[in-house]
Amino acid sequence: MKKLYTFLIALLSFPMTMNAADGWPAGYNGVMLQGFYWDSFDASRWTRLERMAPQFSGYFDLVWIPQSARAAGATSMGYDPLYWFSDYNSSFGTEEELRSMIATFKANGIGTIADVVINHRGNVSTWVDFPAETYKGVTYQLQSTDICKNDDGGKTLAWAQANGFQLSANNDSGEGWDGMRDLDHNSTNVQNNVNAYLAMLLSDMGYAGFRYDMVKGFAGRFIGMYNKAANPQFSVGEYWDGNASVVKNWLDATQADGAVQSGAFDFPFRYTVRDAANNGDWTKLKNASVMSDAAYRRYSVTFIENHDTEKRENAAQDPIVKDTLAANAYMLAMPGTPCVFYKHYLAYPNEIKAMIDARKAAGITNTSGYFSLVSQAKGAAYCTTGTVGQLIVVVGDKSVYQPTEQSYTRVLTGHHYSYYLDRRCETVFADRPSGEYDKAFEVTLTAVSATDGAQVVYTTDGTVPTASSARFTGSGKVAVSDDCTLNVGLLVNGVVKSVISRKYTFSKFEPYDINVFVNTDAVKWNTVNFWTWGGDGSHTTVAGVWPGDKVTATQTVNGKSWYTKTYTINSEFDYVNFVFSTGTGSPQTVDVTGVNKSTYLEISTEKDGTKYKVNDVTGTVTGIGSVTTGSSNTSNVYSISGVLVRRNAKDLDGLKQGIYICNGKKIVVK
Repeated sequence: MKKLYTFLIALLSFPMTMNAADGWPAGYNGVMLQGFYWDSFDASRWTRLERMAPQFSGYFDLVWIPQSARAAGATSMGYDPLYWFSDYNSSFGTEEELRSMIATFKANGIGTIADVVINHRGNVSTWVDFPAETYKGVTYQLQSTDICKNDDGGKTLAWAQANGFQLSANNDSGEGWDGMRDLDHNSTNVQNNVNAYLAMLLSDMGYAGFRYDMVKGFAGRFIGMYNKAANPQFSVGEYWDGNASVVKNWLDATQADGAVQSGAFDFPFRYTVRDAANNGDWTKLKNASVMSDAAYRRYSVTFIENHDTEKRENAAQDPIVKDTLAANAYMLAMPGTPCVFYKHYLAYPNEIKAMIDARKAAGITNTSGYFSLVSQAKGAAYCTTGTVGQLIVVVGDKSVYQPTEQSYTRVLTGHHYSYYLDRRCETVFADRPSGEYDKAFEVTLTAVSATDGAQVVYTTDGTVPTASSARFTGSGKVAVSDDCTLNVGLLVNGVVKSVISRKYTFSKFEPYDINVFVNTDAVKWNTVNFWTWGGDGSHTTVAGVWPGDKVTATQTVNGKSWYTKTYTINSEFDYVNFVFSTGTGSPQTVDVTGVNKSTYLEISTEKDGTKYKVNDVTGTVTGIGSVTTGSSNTSNVYSISGVLVRRNAKDLDGLKQGIYICNGKKIVVK
């Protein structure tokens, strides 16, 4: 058995700097979350992501979200961008909800990464008409002459010539993309529009940085130009290529004033991990990536899955089909800036957060050094040197490497992965991360210390542990069954040091009923169908096929007749989505999404394309005067949006003014 005794200083670790002009900060110790997957319109709604901010905090330093302005499609992931400045009501929520989410993230120490799609853009009605948008008194609009001459393989040019329009004299500076207009970034007008757009995202919307979509579509020098002007803290380009040399060439192409202006998603890294996991051949981890090159490691944003590579129902992708946790364990133990896929986080939140805890305990950064310990088909082991100490990850067959107990302590283990922390880290490791749990558990606390016989001291009431607190030697378990703050310290030679804190809460949500009321007077529908989906999956229609359930129950409120149906909200993140229609499903309304409280909806005569718009008139119908005022004996209190604000409450004392839901009733606190 190979043994490792030597403690190495992190020669390639640098103090973190936030020089925004250098593409990605050196010595950065953060972890990113891709906060969406394909068609995650429900799971990635701005309101839901905002409510998840407390559980992200302390683990994810950056959250990358979908393109956030209104797109060309009625329901869209945002990669068919239409508006840049004026309309931020997207398939993921309203502008108000977006701004609130970004602000909440920031308050929780999380930066939001904007998905910037500037290779191509949608049109209003013809091949060449872009929306005119006024922002801060300036009107921005792209023209037909801002479209690359060879767009869509010449089809756009043929249309333009036939209809009296001119395109740019320049061909595309990168790869073409059919279906939308490819922009000529040599155009001064395009550059002015893009620069203003990026400045707005940072200064007005509050984004921390950019993820540039499809950067193969235009020359890398333009990213350098745009970032030099915008000065984002973080920039990462989607240069989709499995050849590490090609990706590094793109990084070099983004230079301005001799400095690389962007990071890049490390597709070569992704493919090495995919091949290793799917083939059960862990030697493939040694294949070249951007991360494996110390000269470019700083700019590597590593990932193992994203919205384009994941398994989709109707698309042939190339997902990791096994050992997902082992793949994440490897990524989170290595240099570069890891980007966790949202689906993986939702499936394994506690395991992934515990891995991040280990990464941060060792002080691993995007410029840390690493080396191979074992590389075999059945398993591999790597050691990364952070600013605090070393972290060893073993993937595959865990028997291929077990470090000496005199030098390392095992802190995590799971299917096909183990983590070992250098004993010189001088810390305590908790294998249960902070977060919300649905049942009681035991957390294992492990002393990681060069001193033999080091003890663990802890409290569960939020107080700072002392030498007289509850203790044990080496490793032990603490039972947790209720909300608590667990503070844990290392006791060495009578001195308590390296105190860590874990906050545990338990979900005690009590389901409640909502009533959805629909008025059809304006459109003169005599019947109405409710098509429902979303939330926890329990809200599908009884009929099971379009147009859903015909609703006949009515209720008269304020002199109007409303079709009504009751739904049960089963969790904090539960909600119901609707489409209303008449007859056999035509005509129909637009989507009404994220409903988690009793709501009054009027179908308008105004249309979005062929679909009728729907107005939420709840405030007008209910009014403050119709709501019961006073205290309640309810056990749980919810905000008007359905968020749990107080558990097991005997009264409403201390709550700020507003409307709350208690036992299915509205309560006003004045």
